[in-house]
Amino acid sequence: MGYPDIAILGAGESGTGAALLAQTKGLKVFVSDIGQIQQKYKNVLTHNGIRWEEGKHTEHLILSASEVIKSPGIPDNVSLVKNLKAQAIPVISEIEFAARYTNATKICITGSNGKTTTSTLIYSILKKAGYHVGLAGNVGKSFAWQVAENDFDYYVLEISSFQLDGMFDFKAEIAVLLNITPDHLDRYNDSFEAYVRSKFRILQNQTADDAFIYFRDDSVIADYITKIQPEARIFPYTAYTDSRCGGYMKNESTFIININQEIIEMETRDLSLTGRQNIYNSMASGIAARLVDIRKEVIKQSLSEFENIEHRLEQVAVVRGIEFINDSKATNVNSTWYALESIKKPVVWIVGGIDKGNDYGPLIDLVKDKVKAIVCLGKDNSRIIRSFEFVVPDIVETENAADAVKAAYYLGEPGDVVLLSPACASFDLFENYEDRGRQFKQHVFDL
Repeated sequence: MGYPDIAILGAGESGTGAALLAQTKGLKVFVSDIGQIQQKYKNVLTHNGIRWEEGKHTEHLILSASEVIKSPGIPDNVSLVKNLKAQAIPVISEIEFAARYTNATKICITGSNGKTTTSTLIYSILKKAGYHVGLAGNVGKSFAWQVAENDFDYYVLEISSFQLDGMFDFKAEIAVLLNITPDHLDRYNDSFEAYVRSKFRILQNQTADDAFIYFRDDSVIADYITKIQPEARIFPYTAYTDSRCGGYMKNESTFIININQEIIEMETRDLSLTGRQNIYNSMASGIAARLVDIRKEVIKQSLSEFENIEHRLEQVAVVRGIEFINDSKATNVNSTWYALESIKKPVVWIVGGIDKGNDYGPLIDLVKDKVKAIVCLGKDNSRIIRSFEFVVPDIVETENAADAVKAAYYLGEPGDVVLLSPACASFDLFENYEDRGRQFKQHVFDL
């Protein structure tokens, strides 16, 4: 079959979608995965006559491609990627590739926390308004797959820093930057500055016709903006009262969205999502929706009726007066901070996993005020124990979801909340954060 035009590293959702799109465009495709490919993706590749391999990388075939699409989970410092770059073979992300083949308006969301909630919220508003819209990136179905099979007029794309690193000619018509806190620094040589630069790639190629929505109160974002001076129209939002912003707080219980001289005023108690962070997420979503001319009645209704995503402050059940909440998607300290901040009852906190060198200092005051007991769920809990042993009287260690749920249940009493908000990656004991969250929920249901 000869050498491929496109080689694809990784055969998950994004890689398989990219392979399908490449084939529909008449390109010769080769898919290579160093691990085992899920059967559902093997079936799609085989059914469509796409060459694939698993358990290895046939390097001479990959190095013969004109271009390589890399899964965001593969670091840039692995030898194969280094060899590709040494030979000046372009290595891009699925998002970069798919964008070449659509004329849709792209609303792109990045940030350290709140990406999935905000992306899903914006998507639900556009869907309710009757727009022909797809949800993709780090959430939903592969962007490339959708472009190949059912191209939309609008896409809402949740984009990680890893995806942004492989994007060069891509342009977001509307870019949303929620916040920047230290995360994934192991992929950036422990350089927070490199991680910040990566997040700001969301602005690349934007012109004065495009829009940039950002949280003005984030000091990292505010400082970096002064250095780069974006070309796009800017729409900041803030927790303060400032009518110059696209979104702002009128008072403690009311926020305003002000775009194109049209005011949307909403009581925070009417939001379907609770917690301070979700007020900001709702502001960002409302601004994005107004920029594509959605009526304020539709926006307000969507913000009040939205159903939260799985694994993000998801209410699971109440068992004998104890409420169980699944926040397994909280894989860093900042995410867990928002979770703890949003809860007003005594907390039994399930925490742990692979912590990537977490600094738990920002959580100390919240934990002191709200947490009555800690259940560690991980193989190595030493850093958590050192951080909180003088703050919380009861700390228990567990190594599986069943024991963690039982321990938390016995430590709780009616009126308490058991919160799974790990602040860590899941890969020591689970396949991913979804697996962790689903096991947690199943063992709650088994109580």
